[in-house]
Amino acid sequence: MKKILILIVCTFVFANTAGASFLEDFFRGVQIPQQSDRDSETTIAGLKEALSIGTNNAILSVSKVDGYFKNELIKILLPKNIQNIANILSKIGYQKEVDEFILSMNRAAEKAAPKAKDIFINAIREMTIEDALKILNGGDTAATEYFKSKTFDKLYESFKPIISKSMNDVGTTRAYKNMTEKYISAIPFSGLESFDLDHYVTTKALDGLFYMIAQEEKKIRTDPAARVTELLRKVFGRK
Repeated sequence: MKKILILIVCTFVFANTAGASFLEDFFRGVQIPQQSDRDSETTIAGLKEALSIGTNNAILSVSKVDGYFKNELIKILLPKNIQNIANILSKIGYQKEVDEFILSMNRAAEKAAPKAKDIFINAIREMTIEDALKILNGGDTAATEYFKSKTFDKLYESFKPIISKSMNDVGTTRAYKNMTEKYISAIPFSGLESFDLDHYVTTKALDGLFYMIAQEEKKIRTDPAARVTELLRKVFGRK
């Protein structure tokens, strides 16, 4: 008992004199190490590269002919409040007009998609180290969700007039008017409500674009073969 007491006293004296710095160093050593500035720079560079590659792949995918139209996951279909009208028109001999309307909405989205590139580039440049670290440790689509929160409104403002012009160029508005006019003519007093077609197609086009970006992000996070640069392999391979 006496020996134990002496040991405790010696330890106390040691901790309050020369041993104090030793104990501080010891406990400091067991703390979780912080990421170095160089590691942080590598992380944010890797995420920016991932987003650059992912958004570019997504834009290329949806902006080509049939990029929306033949991709069943993002194809723009008729709005619900027009679907019943289309069904009736199809039955009375206007299936061709209905098909042209659907095709023209998707063509408008395909034509507008490349306009997103500059907005995406600016959003990538503005990403902070804190954003990057949070995204890296997030879910499979954490970068896409962050990206969407930062760009959706700007993309909408940019897309809507382009979508509107594109629809006129490819005949969507004309097809829509023809379709509804024939419906009203065939079925008087139908009570057809006005509908913001520009808003509908713009929103669906953006939803489809972000869906494709999310798929690209998932591939980079989970599939080593999708990490096509050394930087991507370094950042995502160590998770």
